[in-house]
Amino acid sequence: MKKGLIFVTLLSFSAFGSVQAQKIGYVDSEFITSKMPAYQKALTEIDKFAEKWSKDIQDKYSEIDKLQKTYQAEEILLTEDMKRDRLRIISDKEREAREYNNKVFGYEGLLFEKKKDLMKPVTETVIRAIDKVAAQKRLDMVLDKASEGVVLLFTNPKHDYTDYVMEELGLTADQKAKNAPASEPVSTNPPEKELNPAGNSKSNTSKPTKQPK
Repeated sequence: MKKGLIFVTLLSFSAFGSVQAQKIGYVDSEFITSKMPAYQKALTEIDKFAEKWSKDIQDKYSEIDKLQKTYQAEEILLTEDMKRDRLRIISDKEREAREYNNKVFGYEGLLFEKKKDLMKPVTETVIRAIDKVAAQKRLDMVLDKASEGVVLLFTNPKHDYTDYVMEELGLTADQKAKNAPASEPVSTNPPEKELNPAGNSKSNTSKPTKQPK
């Protein structure tokens, strides 16, 4: 569940080429959600469903294993017709187990749908908080630092609005992870010389401490 909840929130973004004229900020949705009790509860529920479905599948394969062992033990006593019937039953059980496994854990299967349903309220709550902070701070665009869909080669902490979103959600952050000072973000991008490819934002787990305006 780490891939980021919000890719890009656009409030007033007419053309991508006009980015430099926009007031831009970013948040770390992964950090925010990690502090949300609702998110942790959803993860627990997802794990419960995954464990239950895994057990169901394991039970199916255990049944198949028993049928195979029984067949091997009795094979010498069976007629050809009885052998074919036994093997057909085992083959059908194997096919049912594979199909059920794909239904649960396959692409957009039951587990995927359950994750989406359980995470939807969390995602919507975070997005509403971001929208509110963006409106208050008059941001034109908000990027999600945690999302793989947005590559931030460099992030200036003064453009980080994560603290404001946390405050809007009534959450507190681990102060050890949020010890970098920050000032109110400005409406222009950092100077070109600051765009250092070595400054990978993904490795920066610290969060700036919000300063009064």
